[in-house]
Amino acid sequence: MKKNKTEASRAYRVIYAIFAGIVGFLLRIKVVGRDKETDEGGFLVCANHTSASDPVVICYAFRKHQIRFMAKRELFKIPLLAQLIKMLGAFPIDRSGADVGAIKHAVEMIGDGKCVGIFPQGHRYPEKNPRETGTKNGAALIFSRARCDIVPVYIWRKKNKFRLFSRTYVIIGDRIPFDELGFTEAGTAEYRRMTDIVFDKVCALGEGFDPKALKGNKK
Repeated sequence: MKKNKTEASRAYRVIYAIFAGIVGFLLRIKVVGRDKETDEGGFLVCANHTSASDPVVICYAFRKHQIRFMAKRELFKIPLLAQLIKMLGAFPIDRSGADVGAIKHAVEMIGDGKCVGIFPQGHRYPEKNPRETGTKNGAALIFSRARCDIVPVYIWRKKNKFRLFSRTYVIIGDRIPFDELGFTEAGTAEYRRMTDIVFDKVCALGEGFDPKALKGNKK
């Protein structure tokens, strides 16, 4: 069944309309492959991770869908911040161990046609080649249970380092149909295999990317 594309909350749409231009200006975001964002929702976004600004950058890049991210549980104890990130669609995760509840919530949201974002690396790796970093199996736990498609995204910055007013490119790749991953049965080895496939596609988007080749192109 085709998932609904109009799943963004009203609060999120208002916030996006007000702040998208400001965010795009401050972070100098240029989106590559925006036409690959299809109308159909209910997918999982997987991206590399170098900066705390990455969730905001990805939310900016996707115009048709609200991308919801997990956020560490401690942030939800800060009154004003908690209210804001809830409005943006964030939901808590306990990083001290395997948070089954957070995984289940992500799967349920995707099943309802919503879109979730996750960083397979688990945490930020500034100034490092993503291929030389570790990954965790959280993404595989989600998409194997949701049986959803995956959208690979690469956040490209010079030397993989975030600087305010320095150009950030968001490269959106083709959707990866879940069936193409050849899932067999639940297990650590199988989750690792699928995570490697997905993250390889994420990294491939950034390899050989030449910003100069985009000169004159619009966002």
